[in-house]
Amino acid sequence: MATDTDSDMTLQKDLDLRARIDRSLRHPVMFFFASGAAWLAVALLLGFISSFKSHDSTFLANYGFLNYGRVYPAHLTVLVYGWGCQAAFGLIIWLLARLSRKECTSAGIILTAGHLWNFAVGVGFLGILAGYGSGRPWMEFPVAVWPLLLVSYFFITIWSFIQFRCSAGGKTYVAQWYLVAALFWFPWIYLSAHLFVFVFNGHPVMAAGVNAWFKYALIFLFFTPVALGTAYYLAPKITGRPVYSYALALFGFWALAVIGPWAGMQKLAGGPLPQFLPYLGAAATVLILIPALAVGVNILLTLRGHEAEVVASPSLRFTIAGIVSFVILGLVGLGLNTPASLKMTQFSLAGYGFEVLAMYGFFSMCAFGGIYFIVPRITRREWLSRRFIGWHFWLSLYGIGTVVVCSIMGGLFQGAAQEAYNTAWSDASTRNYAYNVGTTVAWGFITLGSLFFLLHVLLMWARLGRRSQHPTLLKTGHDEGSVHGPEGDLDKLQTAEA
Repeated sequence: MATDTDSDMTLQKDLDLRARIDRSLRHPVMFFFASGAAWLAVALLLGFISSFKSHDSTFLANYGFLNYGRVYPAHLTVLVYGWGCQAAFGLIIWLLARLSRKECTSAGIILTAGHLWNFAVGVGFLGILAGYGSGRPWMEFPVAVWPLLLVSYFFITIWSFIQFRCSAGGKTYVAQWYLVAALFWFPWIYLSAHLFVFVFNGHPVMAAGVNAWFKYALIFLFFTPVALGTAYYLAPKITGRPVYSYALALFGFWALAVIGPWAGMQKLAGGPLPQFLPYLGAAATVLILIPALAVGVNILLTLRGHEAEVVASPSLRFTIAGIVSFVILGLVGLGLNTPASLKMTQFSLAGYGFEVLAMYGFFSMCAFGGIYFIVPRITRREWLSRRFIGWHFWLSLYGIGTVVVCSIMGGLFQGAAQEAYNTAWSDASTRNYAYNVGTTVAWGFITLGSLFFLLHVLLMWARLGRRSQHPTLLKTGHDEGSVHGPEGDLDKLQTAEA
């Protein structure tokens, strides 16, 4: 029979192991978070400039490298590869290490590969602004850049492949399903798309179709699993209770795995390719609502009864915002991809609103939640200011909501004008003028919030955070031990969850 002394020794060994894991990963994880936050600020600034130029062509007109045709693709490409991928790498590396309970022995290799990734992103970014972009959405980097990104990806993630193992009893956590799936899906998506677009000489229409597929596959099969894996880790971890339904989690995972690969081709509806492909893509985008509802219900029911933690915890607040955005993403996909609406959204800004909702409203909010949870553990410091965190949350939430609403509504009006064949084409570019102005203002708010986030992360990387036994809470007056306090026993949670 185990004694209290044995339990204390086991707990101490567990805490020591966690501390060693965090210490081994501090430099690579903080490198990805900090460099990702820096690229995020650049991407949002470019988003502000491109949005401003959409309703005022004289803005920065004297700078040729900042024309709309270069700034807009640079904005989206840097958002995806500079911020999104690096935030995902940091989350995957730390979460899989914690869940597999194994220290990192390859921090130097990961850091070197991380520098190579940033070098490639920097070269690609400058190449787009210099006019050497490929013209393929989300694949805009000059052709010579994509092999560098693929090589650095393998060196960044190979350690996570090697060290991944099942927990005691041969079972895995829900978060591991999503994270390991994302690790496998990314190279398949990335390599397949770039080979068929840039290497093999196929028909240009099919190359455009592969490009459209790549964009949605990257959203649903890489960024979505990473965001959901982070949410499935944080919700039980902070509340100290298992995931509400293991069966519902399993259903949501396989629904995403089955539906996700088919989305994207709806952007070519009416084009010279087999007509079942665009409508299959539209149907898949509509059906994303199924895993979105499954995950949303599961996470929210897991947090039921823990409203105080949701209000006080920065991680839970951002995570809930991200999960709600995922459900909204499913609803928006349903509305924008019906046969009646598809012809009005196919060539309008409505698609941009959908992509921004996916990348910032959903993925980025979940990533922020993970970063606010992870950084204090690997730096052994607490966040300096809850006001910075609060400003970051509200500016991001207000800004992204405005960008999405203005882009989709403006896009619908723009699409309706495009379909009105008896009117001048200029009507299509003027009907959404007010919405473009609203989008510009919103990007300004989001950029301001991202600067608070970047400054906070850099100060934490420099270990200038405050020394404290209590976490940084957004609301005072709560039981601090229940929020970000001593972490629960994951093995107990796994047993209950299964």
